[in-house]
Amino acid sequence: MGVFADSMVNAESPVVRFRADSNFVRGLVRALKTRHSFNYPFDSLQTVSRLYSPDSVFRIFTWQMKKDEYVLLQKGAIQMRTADGSLKLFSLFDASMFTAKLQDSVRNRNNWIGAIYYKIIMKEHKGKKYYTLLGFDNFSVSSNKKWMEVLSFGVNGEPVFGGPFISFKEDTVKKPVQARFNIEYKKEAGTVLNYNPELDMIIYDHLISETDQPEKMDTYIPDGDFEGFKWTNGQWVHVYKIFDFKLEDGAFPKEATIFDDQGNIDEKQLEEASQRNIDKSNPPKKEPAKKKPAPVKKPGSGN
Repeated sequence: MGVFADSMVNAESPVVRFRADSNFVRGLVRALKTRHSFNYPFDSLQTVSRLYSPDSVFRIFTWQMKKDEYVLLQKGAIQMRTADGSLKLFSLFDASMFTAKLQDSVRNRNNWIGAIYYKIIMKEHKGKKYYTLLGFDNFSVSSNKKWMEVLSFGVNGEPVFGGPFISFKEDTVKKPVQARFNIEYKKEAGTVLNYNPELDMIIYDHLISETDQPEKMDTYIPDGDFEGFKWTNGQWVHVYKIFDFKLEDGAFPKEATIFDDQGNIDEKQLEEASQRNIDKSNPPKKEPAKKKPAPVKKPGSGN
């Protein structure tokens, strides 16, 4: 399956990529039907994210397939842990291309907003568990997105994506509650959107347009400041300025990873990348070159 997983993105021919995706899905389902497959790590799938929930109730597979030079399709599946080791699987179908308003709707597995997940955070409220998913979306040729999505399970056991979980009630300028949250930024810009266990908060880069064109999301880069969300009474409540929380000496928001913590396709040194982007937008001024002194004529040289 590892060969198919790689070919889904890297094969030159679209026909080969689509065939590889089909073969990969069939092979994955066949492997998952093996009793007690929930415990099998699938380490060979280096281009597929495989995350277990902190309570080991489920794991989620997410991957992408290159449709053409402009579109990468996200795909996924949730495998539930079962007492007898049999397979209970929910396939996820990405509907983000067919949705105008991505932040304001509760969704199911048939109209999921696709992302490659790299972190699961478990919280509880009134006896119910909520799993916050952080994910990466290779959105376009010029910009990327990162998503924050709360997953829960309904009374029928089906996955539910989103809900009234993203609150801005403590902001000076009030905004409606959102079902999910995302940032979009310049393709080359390294950004942070991750959970900081020391602060018990989700932290992300404050972004600005490097060309002073706020309508163009592919111009956004980090400016060195951070925003975030804190879990309060069953909601992630927005915090406009993280440093109001007085980070301890030497503490700093943790870097994000595109996939999981197993060493698969990591974004390396994101904080350093963020600073490099800031430096690029404010290059140091070059000093004018010093003029070389005119050559001194030697006596009797005739020159």
